Amino acid sequence: MPTHIVPARLACRLLAVAASLLWGLSARSQSVPALELDPVVVVATRTPADLQTLGSAVDATTAADLSRQQLFSVADALGAVPGSPVAANGGPGSDVSVFLRGANSDQVLFLVDGLRLNDSNTDYAVYLGGARLGATDSVEVVRGPQSTLYGSEAVGGVVSIQAQKGSGEPSSEATVEAGSFGTVAGLLSAQGARGPWAWSFSASGLHTDNERANNAFDSGNVILRLDRALSDSVALGTTLRGYSGRYGDPGDIYTNDPYAHETEENWLATVFADLKFTPEWTAHVTVGGQDRRYVSFDESPGVFTSTTTVQNRRGVLDAQATYAGFAAQKLTAGFTAEDETTFDNGYGDIDRRQTLFGAFAEDEWHPLAPLYLTGGLRYDDFDTFGHALTGRVTAAWLSADRQFKVRASYGTGFNAPSFLELYGVSSGYQGNPDLSPERSRGYDAGADWFLPAKLGVLSATWFHNDFSNLIDYNFNVYPGTTVNVGRAVTEGLELSTKLAIGASTQLRVAYTYLESDDVTNATRLLRRPRNSGSADLWRDLGRGWSAGVGLHVVAGVADVDALTYLDVNDPDYMVARIYGEWRASPRLALRARVENLLDKKYQPVNGYPANGAGAFGEVDWKL
Repeated sequence: MPTHIVPARLACRLLAVAASLLWGLSARSQSVPALELDPVVVVATRTPADLQTLGSAVDATTAADLSRQQLFSVADALGAVPGSPVAANGGPGSDVSVFLRGANSDQVLFLVDGLRLNDSNTDYAVYLGGARLGATDSVEVVRGPQSTLYGSEAVGGVVSIQAQKGSGEPSSEATVEAGSFGTVAGLLSAQGARGPWAWSFSASGLHTDNERANNAFDSGNVILRLDRALSDSVALGTTLRGYSGRYGDPGDIYTNDPYAHETEENWLATVFADLKFTPEWTAHVTVGGQDRRYVSFDESPGVFTSTTTVQNRRGVLDAQATYAGFAAQKLTAGFTAEDETTFDNGYGDIDRRQTLFGAFAEDEWHPLAPLYLTGGLRYDDFDTFGHALTGRVTAAWLSADRQFKVRASYGTGFNAPSFLELYGVSSGYQGNPDLSPERSRGYDAGADWFLPAKLGVLSATWFHNDFSNLIDYNFNVYPGTTVNVGRAVTEGLELSTKLAIGASTQLRVAYTYLESDDVTNATRLLRRPRNSGSADLWRDLGRGWSAGVGLHVVAGVADVDALTYLDVNDPDYMVARIYGEWRASPRLALRARVENLLDKKYQPVNGYPANGAGAFGEVDWKL
């Protein structure tokens, strides 16, 4: 029996045992509280949708989930999502990449408060590795090609980070943290609603030395959302989100650069309106912008070194209207217009502007009681390389008792070529302005079992993706250039469960088996683990006490050796964590956690070690 199949079978057996145990518990007890299953999500259809009726594979993590597990970044949240391998170039503050369903790291779209965070010219890796989530942030992930709704980069899927509207009585709190590696952090937050106004606000700061020399990281984050209802039919809002970080970058363990640093300032702002013309007609309009400045520099005393500066600016107008006046049908159509400029004085010497316009239409159709269908088309036009047409269809069949769902989806996607690939000029290199976008088509099929009394859900999904027209660098000619020659295939199995066991225990498990092949070069794709999984078990111990334990497992990763530059298979690893909380009073809570509990020595990316064991404590005071 192939050894890489064993974890998949073991995961199936564990899920079956957990389901049997939960069924028995639910049969004997009527007092078990329901698990919050995030029943309404937005990212999969661009409109609020019931998770139980979607034909797409979607995961949602609420702010309450993140707080309970003491997770503070998007990278941490993605670690618990099946099909979402995450690779960090070191400790907190380092660059982080995501390979949704084996797609390349630049084939994943991040939306922040409805605004595109990244594209082929604007990197997300620094932001993902350093930015902290706000107190009201939720994270939604929809897997598989999503270009039909979101355009370029949404090839492997979409990750949406959204500051939620403030609600309830006004409240605020302050948190201070200290721990290993010289870590100190603080957070101030407030949220609530009063009359037509609602607000949520977070401001945080962090310093850590990390474990290596020249590896200190300092960051600040601010997140603001304001909402104002003008009438029953008109509501306005605005968001502002800023990140500032400075990271000491020693490089790999063979370089150990004592002077290299990088900084990033990333600001995103939106103004939006929700309109309800009639009970059947609604619309959502967003005007937004992004300003990102990244600088990489060296502080070697007395030695001249170059400084690389990247400046990205983006303006966005996004509008959509929804009509729900037909029986068992909902139609949504809209457009996105963007204007982007990029300056990069590094490799390629880029100073370019790009405009794009995309229009889409989607039909959500419920023709029969158990059947839910969606279909959509999108046309994108770029003034740099031309146009792209994409489509997507999904189907879901839900049992009469709404406890079992079978689903399937098929979609196409594209990834726009970057300014460097199109126009870059450097010594021995010349971009290719005739490039076409990278293409993908992906399909999946799965099932979800929603357990009685909302006690949890068990999910299984098989997926397949075919990537073509991939852009590759050809340095066998002079000057070197870029060409559309690559092809890759990924497929695998995703298993996940969210369970409420007994009256006060929650269990979350995710496992992914992934085969990822570079067809052009007859090799495996790099940094995509064949087996990856996570588990988190949390229990309310009573009298204000609670505790949890988490595991993260990665096995079967192909990478490039940081010393020899040859392809290697990285060692497998398992990382454990524990965390706990004592709510001493309605206002005061004390929290503690230990990351990398077993002090595992491992490298998420070859040559870039993660931190060893670290202990951290928090004091949280509701003002």
